[in-house]
Amino acid sequence: MSFDVNAIRAQFPVLQREVNGKPLVYLDNAATTQKPQAVIDALVEYYTQYNSNVHRGAHHLSDEATRRYEQARDILAKFINAARREEVIWTSGTTEAINLVANGVGQLFKAGDEIIVTELEHHANLVTWQQACKRSGATLKICPIFDSGELDIATFDTLLNDNTRLVALPHVSNALGTVNPIKEISLKAKQKGAWVLVDGAQGIAHGDVDVQAIGCDFYVFSGHKLFAPTGVGVLWGRKEILETWPVWQTGGEMIADVDYQTATWGELPNRLEAGTPNIAGVIGLGAAVKWFSALDMQAIHAHEQDLLAYASKRAKEIEGMRIIGTAPNKVGVMSFELAGAHPADIGFILDKQGVAIRTGDNCAQPLMKRLGLPGTARASFSIYNTRKDIDQLIEALKKAKTMLA
Repeated sequence: MSFDVNAIRAQFPVLQREVNGKPLVYLDNAATTQKPQAVIDALVEYYTQYNSNVHRGAHHLSDEATRRYEQARDILAKFINAARREEVIWTSGTTEAINLVANGVGQLFKAGDEIIVTELEHHANLVTWQQACKRSGATLKICPIFDSGELDIATFDTLLNDNTRLVALPHVSNALGTVNPIKEISLKAKQKGAWVLVDGAQGIAHGDVDVQAIGCDFYVFSGHKLFAPTGVGVLWGRKEILETWPVWQTGGEMIADVDYQTATWGELPNRLEAGTPNIAGVIGLGAAVKWFSALDMQAIHAHEQDLLAYASKRAKEIEGMRIIGTAPNKVGVMSFELAGAHPADIGFILDKQGVAIRTGDNCAQPLMKRLGLPGTARASFSIYNTRKDIDQLIEALKKAKTMLA
């Protein structure tokens, strides 16, 4: 199947607009992706045709909303190859999903237990486990990286021991684009009896996530990085773990039976989904995954790798531009610095030329400190980007370099 990027772009209304009188070049996909018309239509249809609460109504609209809502769970379970649909738990995003795990299994940690994270972590997968260790008395250990952005697996092997209860790491670094060997790490951790949580916020949109093949215990991600609405995400976890840990949030829907003094919890997924959910967001996420799954994943991967290689090649034209993160296995993230220029100034000048990038520490301050940087400028690519987008990025950077000299 050929990959027609122009046909893909035509499905994203926002890509047709201008910014500051220039055609929009959107290269901030690691922060959030744009939404195709299929997702926008799903949201409009929900609010205009069958808006209702789910699971609780005795009328047609509620029945239809419940059916579409639970269909989305089936779509997601198939997309990530979950063994059971009830292992898919709706959250507000990656951050809530990690906190849900931390407040579940975290209640089982004790002094002497150890948790391993990496130098690549987003704050959501670092600070959350810092706090879990403070509450439980467990010890947080950090797996280092090489200057290229690759994990130091030899050191990881020395950190992993019989006291390790959990390994939590990103599938893909949001700041550098490094793809971590999550299957290898999961296998090593399992041999020590440790749980594995994979922060899939940056990995999910690149396709071919198979949680059973990975061998992890938890895989978490946000919908908005997968062409879906903001405010919805997924915690996938093994049923035998999810159904036994102490609940964190209580309220409606997650109850089996309650009186004025006691309560018992429902079965999965209800026991971990308290309160009225983001119904429209879930339906939109289902629509996004259905749309995305119909594409050729091999062609998508090849297209994104071509964009990364082309951007890296063209970056060499700009004297003083240095790419940050040169791991051989990475996806479409190009973080960089420009000699003598602050990242915020770069972003401002690029915006005036219609080019949208991210600047700053990328919610990874410890990583920036490890690299000796105040932050970076970051261009991140998605399926609808083109070589022309990169050409406009490079020309805009050349102009920025001249202005900031």
